[in-house]
Amino acid sequence: MEGFHMTKIEVHPTCLIFDLFRENIMQFTLRIIEPTDLESFTFHANNYNIAKNMTDAFPYPYTLEKGKLFFDKIEKQSPRNVLGIDIDGKICGAIGVHLQTDVYAKNAEMGYWLGEPFWGNGIMSKAIPQMVAYAFEKFPIERIYARPFGNNLASQMTLKKAGFILEAVLKDTIFKNGETIDEWIFSTRRLHNI
Repeated sequence: MEGFHMTKIEVHPTCLIFDLFRENIMQFTLRIIEPTDLESFTFHANNYNIAKNMTDAFPYPYTLEKGKLFFDKIEKQSPRNVLGIDIDGKICGAIGVHLQTDVYAKNAEMGYWLGEPFWGNGIMSKAIPQMVAYAFEKFPIERIYARPFGNNLASQMTLKKAGFILEAVLKDTIFKNGETIDEWIFSTRRLHNI
């Protein structure tokens, strides 16, 4: 399947402003993760500096076996709610939206990670709006939110650059690696023509 790639994003006005100032963004494509991507995926995922900013559902060490379990899970989804971040033909990260249920059924939580060698190249601030556009096209949701840890300043800045708005800061709600951390909640909403 061809990769999902957009050139114009209309998620939030700040996205378009940011596009005007950032010129040297490493090229990437969001695409379906295939079984042949397992080795590259787990190579990049198996990194403590990534895992320390993720929930405990993201394992460390990230073995081939754990990667296979994740691949089996996402393969069953239609449409896919997790896409790979392809750089030069290799999956070097992932981004997805996780649909909520019950009274939160019009919401989805966004999660993402990128291999450490690619940090600082503007990839995530471009991948997030692409995934938002994809999710609003494919799923009957109205709001997408993300919950970076309070000490993950890079993720917070990336969400802001991608047009997300800070909704709340919940004090001392996360316990990770023996430390209590704040939870920041950012969101974006579907734009409607009025």
